Amino acid sequence: MKVESIKPHVGARIYVDKSSLCDPEVVASCLEMLEDRAVLVFPRIGLSDQEQLAFTNRLGTQGEGTRNFPGANLVAKDVFELSLRPENKSQAEYVKTSYFWHIDGVTSDDPWPKGTLLFARRIAPKGGQTEFANTFAAYDELPAGEKADIAELTALHTALAAMRWVLESPSDAEKERLTSAFPPKAHPIVWTHGSGRKSLKIGISADYVIGMPVADGRALLARLLEWAAQREFTYRHHWEVGDLVVWNNHAVLHRALPYDADSGRAMRRTSFEAAQAN
Repeated sequence: MKVESIKPHVGARIYVDKSSLCDPEVVASCLEMLEDRAVLVFPRIGLSDQEQLAFTNRLGTQGEGTRNFPGANLVAKDVFELSLRPENKSQAEYVKTSYFWHIDGVTSDDPWPKGTLLFARRIAPKGGQTEFANTFAAYDELPAGEKADIAELTALHTALAAMRWVLESPSDAEKERLTSAFPPKAHPIVWTHGSGRKSLKIGISADYVIGMPVADGRALLARLLEWAAQREFTYRHHWEVGDLVVWNNHAVLHRALPYDADSGRAMRRTSFEAAQAN
């Protein structure tokens, strides 16, 4: 296995034969690097759905969080397809929320996924790149005074807050559907991991800060998002067919650049919860 750092604060490019991907030594190294590099890129490794699931299951306990979303199990059991193709019409709004900085699973009743795997089946000729922001690094580099200011703050995350970026004017029925399916969740802005490290738990689903005037809280969340999205902490992946990217969902914001719905872009996503090494 050959490893190359991509940027000082985020990303590693890994070259390994797919026949060795599930070897214990490779799995252990990947889990360790997810805590350090946050985003792992396997260029043109070319996995089948079953090979991707096998690697997912070696990294950790398979996630439940996307099994009830539109697009789940359409192409293979326990595999979620991210696509704007006509046959996936029911998931278009959900997929388009991925154009904005977010963390997977923060509004779900299911356990928050530890890691996400995304594999490129078909790519768009224009757009469709995926950007990642390391919120471990973003928190570490905050001035001490700002760390103290946000240390005890909690944000309310809602699916409706995320969908407002996609829906021009949500109807009462849409609001009720989203709130019923994904009740609001309160999360600390500063997430303390089992290792003791801290990251920022923010993104478009963070509606407001509990206990603060709404405008003040939203302004704070916007500033933190701008801070985390600095080039210093981010990596943009330009997809090629056959690429696999794995990221630490507990410490990474991500978003896709918009692309044409007719482009045929199709990505396969799986996730895992508690890492096997834990």
